[in-house]
Amino acid sequence: MAWFEAVRLALNTIRVQKLKSFFTLLGVTIGVMFLIAVISIVEGMGRYVEEDFAGRILGVNTFTFRRAPNFNPNTTDEQWREFLRRPRIYVPDAELVRSVLPPGSRSAITSETFVYASTPTSRPRQVQAVATEDEYFTIKKFNIASGRAFNQQETQLGSKVVVIGVEVADHFFNGLDPIGRELRIMGTPYSVIGVIEKQGSVFGFSMDRLAIAPYTTPLQRVIRPVGDIQTLIVQAPTPDLVREGMESAREVLRGARHVPPGKPDNFELETQESAMEFFNRIQQRLVVFGSALPAIGLIVGAMVIMNIMLVAVAERTREIGVRKALGARRRDIMSQFLVEASTLSLVGAAVGIGLGIGGAEAIAALTPLPAAVAPWSIALGLVLGAGVGIVAGMYPASRAARLDPIAALRQE
Repeated sequence: MAWFEAVRLALNTIRVQKLKSFFTLLGVTIGVMFLIAVISIVEGMGRYVEEDFAGRILGVNTFTFRRAPNFNPNTTDEQWREFLRRPRIYVPDAELVRSVLPPGSRSAITSETFVYASTPTSRPRQVQAVATEDEYFTIKKFNIASGRAFNQQETQLGSKVVVIGVEVADHFFNGLDPIGRELRIMGTPYSVIGVIEKQGSVFGFSMDRLAIAPYTTPLQRVIRPVGDIQTLIVQAPTPDLVREGMESAREVLRGARHVPPGKPDNFELETQESAMEFFNRIQQRLVVFGSALPAIGLIVGAMVIMNIMLVAVAERTREIGVRKALGARRRDIMSQFLVEASTLSLVGAAVGIGLGIGGAEAIAALTPLPAAVAPWSIALGLVLGAGVGIVAGMYPASRAARLDPIAALRQE
């Protein structure tokens, strides 16, 4: 009964003393609100990377053969110089890897960069140019909305054909059927044979600004003037075959490049896990940096609650004396004030959770940042709210419990 009475007193305080309660709850509310918002953004980014980014950017069950790692934010100058000393990758290297891949594997030589494209009736615009092979469309799961993708024969012949994204089609051929029309990429004319279905964006970067042509066309020279290739992307039927393909590729490449035992590879084989490790590190840093502001808010909230509870103890000294005179024990007084402090803090946390969820939904709707509210973050917000109240109320409750009942009864 005493517990419910303490909760009732705390809620009554909030109702009667609205302004004081507002400032009492403000710090906890702000702290929990930002905590929920930060966790929601980080959680949303994690899901987005795992479910969308990995599949659309990297491909499912894939690994890439590259000269240097693509995802390595902590590269030192010495490591970068080592990467530059590595031998370049050429078509024979890619064919060597292909010769040892597991049955059922797909692969595509791929080089990409941003270049300018134009038509006789439109201004130049930057597009993401990709020089690759026909298997690239299958690996990336690009469906063709109109027209078709280029085939293996056109790749072998070096046919000047191009498949474009919907953003490129809308910009250069607005209101027209782009199939069969000419698109100039860095001055070289290509015939548009297909338009890829709308892909949307990844972290605000449009996936529809694509212009994909066979790597045997002049586009490859534009992207890689030295004549090398950027990447061989390999897709295996299962994750186990991905690992098997990587080990076979590593073995044959080390042998062909005469890398002695014990020496590191002079090439890079990257998987989805490599990229995910990179994003996991970013995710951890976001959590650490993003928790700073909520932590400050919770500390401020704890200090405010402590001060308010000290004032409450001073105002209710005579009440404490009466309760002690009627037989209330020290722990009864202490638990009463702890429950009151926790209730105040929990109300602030509940308001903060509601605002945090609303903020996360607004961020997801109005910005490119993904946000997904994690159920555990709501539980964490409530636990932190109660914890802040208990910690902040400990000293005032202890002070109230130690009051001498006779001195308290004399208090006016």
